[in-house]
Amino acid sequence: MTSIAQPAIAQIKAPKRDSISARILRRFLRNRMAVIATAILIVLSIAAIFAPVIERYEYDQVDLRNRSAAPSAEHWFGTDRVGRDVWSRTVHGARVSLVVGLGATAIATVIGTVVGAFSGYFGGWVDMILMRLTDVVMTFPSIVIMLTLAALLPRNVWSILLIIGGLSWPPVARLIRGQFLSYKQQEFVLAAHTLGIPARRIMFAHILPNTFAPLVALITFSVGSAILTEAGLSFLGLGVPPPAPSWGNMLETARNLDILRNLPWMWIPPAFMTVLTVMCVNFIGDGLRDAVDPHLVL
Repeated sequence: MTSIAQPAIAQIKAPKRDSISARILRRFLRNRMAVIATAILIVLSIAAIFAPVIERYEYDQVDLRNRSAAPSAEHWFGTDRVGRDVWSRTVHGARVSLVVGLGATAIATVIGTVVGAFSGYFGGWVDMILMRLTDVVMTFPSIVIMLTLAALLPRNVWSILLIIGGLSWPPVARLIRGQFLSYKQQEFVLAAHTLGIPARRIMFAHILPNTFAPLVALITFSVGSAILTEAGLSFLGLGVPPPAPSWGNMLETARNLDILRNLPWMWIPPAFMTVLTVMCVNFIGDGLRDAVDPHLVL
């Protein structure tokens, strides 16, 4: 009887448990809007990468015979005041917007993470100095500082990246600081201290990975904010200089009342693409926020 029971017991397998990443992915895929937004953003990114391939004309090619031409089979989105193809400029403008959105957010995330980690982990005078610095940066009106710096620095994509990223890190720092204050009293951190593990390793190998859940959602929303900021600076003439296209400096033409009323094809494409991209980024942020919430991941 024992020999019969043993194989039967051996056949009983423990139920498989999904990994945390698999459960997060499964919950994210349940959010239809986030999935659709991800697909659209992937298509936009591919279009930006392969802009020289899918463009109809060179983005800076001037054709004075076709100035302000309406959309047609030859020029899908029409032409601007000097005959440049709006479709080509819109596709190339995606490069600037996406690079600025991702690059500025990366800069802000790195600065904010380092400041918040040191502030929350060490506390005391380190926390006081770093948080007062953060408060000072948050106190000044960022748009005024951005406009001033944009007027003083060379007008190129890298300057815009540094300006936006260098002034957008305080929310990240405050978030990371709060997470470090919470986690540094946990048992696994105290055990690491007892084992003599260096503080640097505890901060960035033990505590920091536990802050990814709220940080991912904040980073996603920051991308949309950076895209809008670049568009605003370019609209005011302080962003990427012509003839290099960006959605912001293409929208600058809408400041002319005649163009706003009678030549909508010159500003509607960049306006639509800006709104669409920011909406997609925000929907993805919502999906990630819900997916990584430990109280919602099932």
